[in-house]
Amino acid sequence: MMLNHKKNFIAGSWCAGHSNIENINPSEVNDVIGYFAQANNSQLESAIDSAKTAQKKWNSTNLEARQTILMNIGNELIERRIELGTLLSREEGKPLAEGVGEIYRAGQFFTYYAAEVLRQIGDTADSVRDGVEIDVRREPVGIVAIISPWNFPTATAVWKIAPALAFGNAVIWKPANLVPASAVALTEIIARQDIPQGLFNLVMGSGSTIGQQLAESPSINAISFTGSLDVGKKIAVAAVANLTKIQMEMGSKNALAIMDDADLDLAVATALGGAFGGTGQKCTASSRLVVHQAIHDEFIDQLVIAASAMKVGHALEDGTQIGPVVSAEQLAENVRWIKTAKEEGGEILCGGKQVTRDHDGYYMTPAVVAGTKNYWRINREEMFAPIACVIKVGSYDEALDVVNDTNFGLTSGIITRSLARATHFRRNVQTGVVTINLPTAGTDYHVPFGGRGNSSYGSREQGRYAEEFYTVVKTSYIAAGTPD
Repeated sequence: MMLNHKKNFIAGSWCAGHSNIENINPSEVNDVIGYFAQANNSQLESAIDSAKTAQKKWNSTNLEARQTILMNIGNELIERRIELGTLLSREEGKPLAEGVGEIYRAGQFFTYYAAEVLRQIGDTADSVRDGVEIDVRREPVGIVAIISPWNFPTATAVWKIAPALAFGNAVIWKPANLVPASAVALTEIIARQDIPQGLFNLVMGSGSTIGQQLAESPSINAISFTGSLDVGKKIAVAAVANLTKIQMEMGSKNALAIMDDADLDLAVATALGGAFGGTGQKCTASSRLVVHQAIHDEFIDQLVIAASAMKVGHALEDGTQIGPVVSAEQLAENVRWIKTAKEEGGEILCGGKQVTRDHDGYYMTPAVVAGTKNYWRINREEMFAPIACVIKVGSYDEALDVVNDTNFGLTSGIITRSLARATHFRRNVQTGVVTINLPTAGTDYHVPFGGRGNSSYGSREQGRYAEEFYTVVKTSYIAAGTPD
């Protein structure tokens, strides 16, 4: 059988790498999706060189032509959502419905930013000096390096790529090595468009080599990164040497507060989806459940029943609610977190076990851990696992204090019937995204996304707020002169 080898896309051409990595289906480890090229340093430099010329051509391209190109990309993603969603779920492990939904949302990002291409409205003003007019407008930042994670292999990359292109920039994209198939599929769509050679480059490789070289390159004008806090700090150190503009979305430790007046059915459903959706491998996952003592026991009883009933299985099988975790390394780390939870005094009420299915994969049952304290490691560090830790509190005020007692600050939520509590919570909680009677999430393409503390650094992503990162402001003074 012919092996499925995929290449990098550099300077308008598909290029073999210096080596290849094997891409494994986490639902079925005997299923090899393909072999994917790893770029070397000289190939990355070639991508950067070609991007310099291409970016100037792209910025001078007619606006309607640029809009049409982005719209074409978005429409193709939407039209092929089942095919590409199946590929995404096959390599990342999330249930098929989630994979298809991710591709659809990625398409919507492109169509949204296609419309933004035409929003070329700046500011004008009179100078304090007579006879001088002022024009303020935004211009592309230049060459943007995009380093994207494995948990949302298409959507997270796209909400960076689409605005980068919309605002006139060139792109060098390094996806996570765990999900290269989705990266190649998206690149194939972009590569078919009528764009300058070198405008968009896919450069696959490890973070320690290609990622580090991107961070250190003086030719890169901006870096948008989503990943772990530790890696984000390393990128920041490397980038600051060249004063490279950076935007980073990093770790999280999101909390969902469940009050004594909560609709219990809603609370359980919201916690279940928030904690275990995407196999818990979301930066917005509700890993801390802060529950009022008045309903604590009843809530836990119902949550355990619901979590125990969730179907863990092959990502592409009908009815699967929780797919495999992404890799053997991630599974081993999850098992270690369960051990830590027990050592710290937590009670594992359900799940947290590695299980077997008809196919050999990285399966783990969703865990509910009760009796936890907010200062424990399991409530301080990001786990990226289907593990929900319950913290009992005695009042709304204590709940708010616990939610805010973290080094992170991405998302938070509250379940309550009280408008007064909901209003006070969203005004006083220290996170970038807040949800009321909804799961802790927030990826609508037309509004900003980002956090506080160790969760985020730099300007916000998504919506019109994205232009702050992908553009620079130019102020022009014009002597109007006097008429003849």
